[in-house]
Amino acid sequence: MGTLTQAQPLASNPSASRRESISFWVTAREAFWIALDALRTHKLRSFLTLLGVVIATTTLIVVMSVVNGMNLYIAEHIANLGVNTFVLDQFQWGQNYEAFIKAQRTNRPIRIEDYEFLKANLVGAKNVAASAGLPSAPDVRYESHTIHEVAVAGVTPEVAEMGSVKVDLGRFFTDADYDHNALVCFIGHDLVTQFFAGADPIGKDILVRGLPFRVIGTAQTLGTSFGQSQDTFVQIPLSTFRKAFEGRPAIQVSVQAWDSSQIGELQDQVRTMMRVRRHVPFHEPDPFGVNASDTLMATWQALTGTIFGAAIGVVAVFMVIGGIVIMNIMLASVTERTHEIGIRKSLGARRRDILVQFVIESAAMALTGGILGILLATGIAELINLVFTASVPISAIVVGVFLSSGVGLFFGIYPASKAARLDPIEALRTEK
Repeated sequence: MGTLTQAQPLASNPSASRRESISFWVTAREAFWIALDALRTHKLRSFLTLLGVVIATTTLIVVMSVVNGMNLYIAEHIANLGVNTFVLDQFQWGQNYEAFIKAQRTNRPIRIEDYEFLKANLVGAKNVAASAGLPSAPDVRYESHTIHEVAVAGVTPEVAEMGSVKVDLGRFFTDADYDHNALVCFIGHDLVTQFFAGADPIGKDILVRGLPFRVIGTAQTLGTSFGQSQDTFVQIPLSTFRKAFEGRPAIQVSVQAWDSSQIGELQDQVRTMMRVRRHVPFHEPDPFGVNASDTLMATWQALTGTIFGAAIGVVAVFMVIGGIVIMNIMLASVTERTHEIGIRKSLGARRRDILVQFVIESAAMALTGGILGILLATGIAELINLVFTASVPISAIVVGVFLSSGVGLFFGIYPASKAARLDPIEALRTEK
């Protein structure tokens, strides 16, 4: 019998725990609906109460959306050097103005001899390519039609295998085109639509600085970059470029690795070979730039991080203001419902029940403001995306929900604790 008697409290513990859990969720659900009812009943007061949280949440998500949209845009259109590719250039990209001016004075351009040296001696690279552009964009003609300011570049055949430009019609240059200085060209989509609308462009001749170049291929659409079309270009073999336009142009050398794990090793190889080739002492910096996509992205993200930091300051101010307003409303609610609190306590409600009820009411109010802010921010982001770029990340929505509800929980603690400490007898004496 003694054993049975001792076992009875143990058997009742799971049941008690279950009752506690049920009681908590009933209290939470009741508090949530009370908060929504209060918001619905006092619409103007509710609007003023939630305004700070709505503005803060909207600002946060709009800024995160614009930054995210710009990051995606930069990664896709600006920093897209190709798969597992980095670029040797005269300058290091993303450096400050003073460093750039100094490099402009001291760094020698990369020349065709550097490209040939690297191509012959670099070990383990998948592709090594070179490109050079005209300093001023010339006009390009086809019959009676003219397109102004077309980007003209000389490239090696390997560019087709490593760049973002893909063949749509025809083909890209071959080694034979490069070796024989062929007067052939590969053109962007804008030239196709404006010169050859409804006609086959392959085999037609266009004039670049008065020289006829035969179209052998066209590119797939690239789109725009900050409002500027990326499809207004002509590419010709670099050998032809040197013969026709510039005998000794400044070039960029693109190096493609077989996989991402090999990029660091190839960058070290290129850096070492170029330093030796240019007789650079060990204690001096590189007189050239070895640039990868992450170089551009790191510079860009440092800039957007500053913008985001400033936005966080604005959001914090509005969140604090919104939290204080919610706290004041909850304090007024405690005063209005003192008699109700007294009745609940006299019927057996514990301090914890009252505390949980008012904290959840405060959180529900703030969460409602957060949800309204999310909906408003999503609409604003869609409008921004029509004229610029914006993309609402899931993380922004999650942060908005948790931040708004967290503000409600934090600023609801004091009113809730005040309600929980009320003496039931004194509360019952208060007039309804």
